[in-house]
Amino acid sequence: MAPSEISTPLSCSTSLPDRPKLAIALGDPAGIGAEVTLKALSDSAVTQCCEVMLVGNRSLLCDAHRLSQQLGANASLADPTQFSIVDVPLEETLIDQIALGQESAASGEASFRFLERAIALALAGEVSGIVTAPISKSAWKSAGHLYPGQTELLAERSDVQRFGMLFVARSPHTGWTLRTLLATTHIPLRQVPDALTPDLLTRKLELLLECLRQDFGIQQPHIAIAGLNPHSGEQGQLGREEQDWLIPWIRQMGDRFPQASLLGPVPPDTLWVRPGQAWYGGGDCKTAHDAYLALYHDQGLIPVKLMAFDRAVNTTIGLPFVRTSPDHGTAFDIAGQGIADATSMKSAILLAAELTQQRLIPSTTYASAAYPGV
Repeated sequence: MAPSEISTPLSCSTSLPDRPKLAIALGDPAGIGAEVTLKALSDSAVTQCCEVMLVGNRSLLCDAHRLSQQLGANASLADPTQFSIVDVPLEETLIDQIALGQESAASGEASFRFLERAIALALAGEVSGIVTAPISKSAWKSAGHLYPGQTELLAERSDVQRFGMLFVARSPHTGWTLRTLLATTHIPLRQVPDALTPDLLTRKLELLLECLRQDFGIQQPHIAIAGLNPHSGEQGQLGREEQDWLIPWIRQMGDRFPQASLLGPVPPDTLWVRPGQAWYGGGDCKTAHDAYLALYHDQGLIPVKLMAFDRAVNTTIGLPFVRTSPDHGTAFDIAGQGIADATSMKSAILLAAELTQQRLIPSTTYASAAYPGV
């Protein structure tokens, strides 16, 4: 069973009248956000594909640039003044409390305001997408912003109820693209079985089908769906969820979405064999699937980070605009040392440019009857 397409890197389109405009929210100013952003923007392949607006505090951004230059950063840095900077003003008392490498309520407040401004730009139509540098969830909490992460704030401000976390990475070995959607995200493991319902999975599958069509041009996707229990329950011997509702749900979805090929529930310990082979070149990429639906956080992200830690991109699907983010954290332990790896940030910017371009391509072959409700 072959997937409907094998993705290759998108080159900048010369037929489009304008490059897509992206806002880059610079994340926690005590972390590596500014450094990896400026390193990524030093690559002409990135700047040729999009027009960038840097959203953060101008003073902190320029300070981070000067420090990285003084340290002799292990990669070239773009000059932030060469780009449009949307200056988010911060009180001097707040700036005085921000120190590289030190998580604080002040740095959390700053990153929250940066993202708020970027969202406002996207909702006003001034940019087509947002790339978000890493934030600290605990710093947000210390600042009084009680969100599980940036995804939830993006969804709230965009007034959407259907959204998901899709992780995308392109193999440097084979060019194959890994796409993994999480059914549940930042909840304790003991809550996962209760959170998983046919209604939740239907919403996630609809989102995934819509994303594959709209953002990747895949009309007839092949999707693998993970089981919850070891060996997918071993016919009820190791858990009843598969037998009681997951298998009937997959059959129902197969009837509802006939142009999608759904495989599952695949035992979680074997689900990632074909993606691993497609990623590293140990097998035929055509035997891998267009997307994978994992039922909880670590079930999806352990294999993603094992294969693509330095290049995976977190994409929020279901928003009225494109949003991507590097799949790593603030790295406070190396902030200000000039040694941060910008590969994932570069991938996040390139993917955001690719997705915004894809959305400009009319989809005349898509038939709503094939995916009712999507």
